[in-house]
Amino acid sequence: MRRNRLFLVLSLIVVFAMILTACKTETEVPAEPTEAPKPTEVPPTKAPEPTEVPPTEAPPELGSMDAPIKVLFVPSVDVDFMISSGELIEQALNEATGLYFEVSVPTSYAATIEEMCASPTDTIGFIPAMGYALANQLCGVVPGLASVRYGWNVYWTQFIVARDSAYETLEDLEGATWAYPDAGSTSGYLYPSVIFDNLGITVGDTVEAGGHPQVVKAIYNGEADVGTSYFSAPLLPEGMGTWDPETMDPDIPDEFIPECAVNEEEKLYCGEYRVLDARAAISGEAPDVVQKVRILALSPEIPNDTMSFSPDFPDDLKQTIMDAIVAYVGTEACAETLCNEKFYDWTGAAPVLDENFDGIRLLMEAQGITLENIGG
Repeated sequence: MRRNRLFLVLSLIVVFAMILTACKTETEVPAEPTEAPKPTEVPPTKAPEPTEVPPTEAPPELGSMDAPIKVLFVPSVDVDFMISSGELIEQALNEATGLYFEVSVPTSYAATIEEMCASPTDTIGFIPAMGYALANQLCGVVPGLASVRYGWNVYWTQFIVARDSAYETLEDLEGATWAYPDAGSTSGYLYPSVIFDNLGITVGDTVEAGGHPQVVKAIYNGEADVGTSYFSAPLLPEGMGTWDPETMDPDIPDEFIPECAVNEEEKLYCGEYRVLDARAAISGEAPDVVQKVRILALSPEIPNDTMSFSPDFPDDLKQTIMDAIVAYVGTEACAETLCNEKFYDWTGAAPVLDENFDGIRLLMEAQGITLENIGG
C-alpha cells in the first residue's frame, strides 16, 4: 500500500515537471553570423583596338585633269560665240603650259566677280576695269594683264543714236530712253552715268540690253533713243596713220557711209576705213548698221579690260599663264577665239598694276556703285 502511494507521488512529480517544461518561454538561439558574399570577380575590360584611319589623299594638283584652272569671261559680246570658243582656248592653253583649263561664261558681270571670289585659289577672270575694281574690293582679286587693241591700251564709251535722229549733242538726250549692256560694264554704264550726272542730264526709261552688241541692236531696231557701248578706234586708210581722238571725228566720214559693208573676210569696212567699235559686232546680221547707227559722242579714255587672278591663286603659276596668253594673242588660233571681233578682239596683252584703276575707283565712289547695287 505504501509502495503504491510512493509510485503515485513520483508519477505526479514527473507530470508536473513536464508541464513546467512546456510552459517555459522559448529562448531564441542567436543565428550564426552570416559571412558577407565575396565580390564576383569581373574580368578587366579590354580597351578597344584603335580603328585604323585610312591615310588622307592629297588634293589633286591645280592644273591637273582632276583640278583644272577655271577661266571666266564676262558675257559682254556674242555669248554663243564665246561659249563655242571655250574648248579651243582650253586646248591652246594646255598645249602652251601643260596645264588643264575649264572655260565658262557666267550669266552676268556680277556673277563673274562672285564666282572669282567663291573660288579664291583656282580662278582666272577676264573682266573690265570696273569689274576688276569691284572684285579687288570684295575679295582681293589681283590684276595680271590688260588687253591691247591695235596698239591702244585704252578705249572709250560711244554714245550711239539712230543716224536719222535729231540728237546733236549729249544735252539733247534729256528724257531719252537709254540702252546699256550691264550695270557692271565700265564703258556701257559707269562712264555714261558719270557723264550724265556731270551734265545734269536725266534720261527717261532704261533698258539693260545684256551686252554691247545688244545695245547696238536696240538702236538699230528703234527700241531705245541712245545706247552706250565700247568704242575702239577705227583703222584708217593706208598712209593716214593712227586715229587721233583730239582732232578726228570718231565716226566714219559721211562720204564713205554709203560704202559700208562686210567683206569676204567678214570685216566691216567703209571704203578703206575699218570699223572696230561695237557696231561691227552685229555687222554679220545687219551689214547696214553704220548706215543706220551713228556715234554722237565719246567719253574720256578708259583703261582696257583685264585678265585677273583670284586672291589666293598660286604665284608660281601666274607668270607661266601670263606668258602663254601673251604668246597666244596674235596667233591664227587666237583670231578664231579671244582675238576675234565677236569675242574680245585682243591684238596684244601687257602687264598692268592695281594703281592703274584708281581713277575707276573714284568714279565708282562718286556714283555709289557696289556689287550689291549692280545685281550681285
